[in-house]
Parts: sequence; structure tokens; C-alpha cells
Amino acid sequence: MQAVWDAIKSFWELIVYIVTNIRLVDILDILVIAFLIYKCIEFFSKTRGGQLVKGLLLLLVMALVADWLDMVTVNWIMVRVMDSLLIAAVIIFHPEIRRALERMGTSKLSIFGRAAITDSEEEHMAKCIDAACKAAGTMQEQKCGALMVFERTTQLGEIIATGTLIDAEATAPLIGNVFYPKSPLHDGGMILRRGRVYAAGCILPLTQNSGLNKELGTRHRAAIGMSENSDAVVVVVSEETGIISLAVNGELRRGFDSITLHNELNELLIESSESNNGFFSRILGAFGKKNTESKEKADNKDKNSEE
Repeated sequence: MQAVWDAIKSFWELIVYIVTNIRLVDILDILVIAFLIYKCIEFFSKTRGGQLVKGLLLLLVMALVADWLDMVTVNWIMVRVMDSLLIAAVIIFHPEIRRALERMGTSKLSIFGRAAITDSEEEHMAKCIDAACKAAGTMQEQKCGALMVFERTTQLGEIIATGTLIDAEATAPLIGNVFYPKSPLHDGGMILRRGRVYAAGCILPLTQNSGLNKELGTRHRAAIGMSENSDAVVVVVSEETGIISLAVNGELRRGFDSITLHNELNELLIESSESNNGFFSRILGAFGKKNTESKEKADNKDKNSEE
């Protein structure tokens, strides 16, 4: 019994020593590690990486059991597998790692953030959103399938190269004509860049998520796949049901109409671009604004002196 009390006393003294000698840097260190562990768990729980991690853990358990039972051949194979495990993990998790790094670069914590949206770009984007929502509402009534990809920070040059370049002002009739069933470009995806219809008939990557609803067709799987591989916002109009859906960050939300779609796109493409500017983007934007104001004051002063 005395040994148990001695162990408890030693443990308590250790806790007291750690608490009394802890530094601010140590607290920050713990918080960073806790945040990284939380993000890793969240990352693997939302992707197919969870199943891959289970497989890797099973291999690790097999290696430990083989070493414990002194199984020479199995142990030799497991050692060779473990030697290449790091490289194999990078190859296996390549899509997930790429997507995570892209999100880190476009998150609010990034010092760079997204490029500050100008008043002119905001006006073009607002007109583009209006045109896309009107076209989506019309196609919803007609049950005409559509797939519209709004490019954000991630450049979609590889996807654009698979389609036909248009680079025209976004209007509801143009979008409707592209997705008209007898149009040669209606089967692919439309890329909307900087408020313009940039390309159509593009081939989009399909999602590899096997847990999706079996009722979702190729368009919806392409929309989810595109949003998994980039930060693009993808609008889908179902050809069978006319339901409007929105895919963002690998998640598909359904049941929109032209009004709710307009509100959501406005929040994602305009309001979020203004709020997610990084540290350097804010400095450059403020510097440019200051120069513009100084130039306007100088022009007004010269104008007043001439009068």
C-alpha cells in the first residue's frame, strides 16, 4: 500500500514541478501540437484517407506481432515494407496532401491570402453571378443539365485546356445556349473566370468517394471531384430532376433555387474574397488605395488652381 502512495506522491510532485516551471513557449508548443493532431483527425475523418490509415496501422500491428513471435520470413517482409512506408504514404495520400496545402494557402491564417478583389472585378463578378443564377433558374424549370465552375484562387488551366476557349461576357442567354441539349459543348463543364465565361466543354475530374448517394450522376460526381481538387465553387443543375446543387470543398449541398443560389454565390465569391485577404494583400491594397487617394487630391488641387 505504501508503494502505491509513494507512486501517487511522486506523480503529484512531477505535476507540480511541470506546472511551476512551464514557460509561455511550452504552452504555445502544446497548443500547436494539439491543433495539428485535431486537424489530422478531422482531415482523415472527412476523406478516404481514413481507410488507408487503418490499412497502414494493420501493417504496423502485423510487423510487431511478427517480431514478437520471431517469424523470420514475415518479419523480413514487414521490415522491407516499413522502410518504404514514408514514400508509399506520400504517393497514396498525394491528392489529400495537395488539397490540404492548397487550403492552407487560401485560408484566413495565410499571410498571403487571396488577392484583393477590386471594384471593377467585383462588378463583373456580380453580373456573372446574376447571369448564372438566372440561367440556372431557367434550366431548372426546363430540366436542362448544367455544370458551372467558378474559378477562385486555384488556377484551372489544365481543366480549361480540355475544353473550348470562349472568353466572353457572362449572360444568361449565352450560358443557356451552351448547355442546350443539342449544343456541342453541353456535356462538359463551363469555367467562369473573373466574371467571364472563359471556357466550355471541359472535362472535370470525378470524385473517388465511394460513399456518395448512388442516385448522383456523372455531373454531380464531377462537381464534387472538381471541388475536391481545387477551391472552385461548382453549380450543378440535374437533368433528371432539375435540382440545383452546389459543391464546395468536396461537399455537395442540394435544393437551391435561383434566389438562394444567388445569395450563396455572392457570399462565397465576393464577400469571402474581401474577408480572406492575407497580411501582404491587405498592405498592398492599403498602399494602392493611399496612392489613389493622394493622386485624386493632387488632381483636385491642380483643377482648383487652374480655376
